[in-house]
Amino acid sequence: MDQSYKRLFENNRKWVQEKLREDKNYFNRLSKGQKPEFFLIGCSDSRVSPNIITGAGPGELFIHRNIANLAVHTDLNFLSALQYAVEVLKVQHIIVKGHYYCGGVRAAMTDDYYGLIDNWLMNIRDVMRLHEDELNSITDDEQRFRRLVELNVIEQVNNVKGTSVLQKAIRNGTAPQIHGWVYDLNEGLLKDLKIT
Repeated sequence: MDQSYKRLFENNRKWVQEKLREDKNYFNRLSKGQKPEFFLIGCSDSRVSPNIITGAGPGELFIHRNIANLAVHTDLNFLSALQYAVEVLKVQHIIVKGHYYCGGVRAAMTDDYYGLIDNWLMNIRDVMRLHEDELNSITDDEQRFRRLVELNVIEQVNNVKGTSVLQKAIRNGTAPQIHGWVYDLNEGLLKDLKIT
């Protein structure tokens, strides 16, 4: 096995030892179940780990990740995670977290062929179509890219609100708050788009 692969297991053992030094019952307590307040829908990008950038520990965030943090109404994986978060875990907040310099969003902005993922990227191209006038009015390519990241988050928040899971929770008076965030890789800071 190569060293980088082995390093993951070595790091795991060190982490376990550190946690047990701090609290000998740490893993026993984690094994009893979870009661997170937050369901976070984020991007699969390896640079934007939700627990790390929010300082949340195990059990604090229930997380669903995919390319470009999409909330697609036909994605049974997303819908199952959402239903579990809302109806079983009874989370208080749902967060859609995008990030500037998202490769999925950047790819959707091009006419390049990427293969199977092009079908997934059509969801972002729909966002581009919905906001075509605004995006076309931005002459700076970098600013247009950043704005599309934000608009994608806003549209995904709207998609979450439109799911049967959320509509049922709204009717029952048990709906969690929904938020849209963008993470800035240049600064390391989260930005609340204030679209609750």
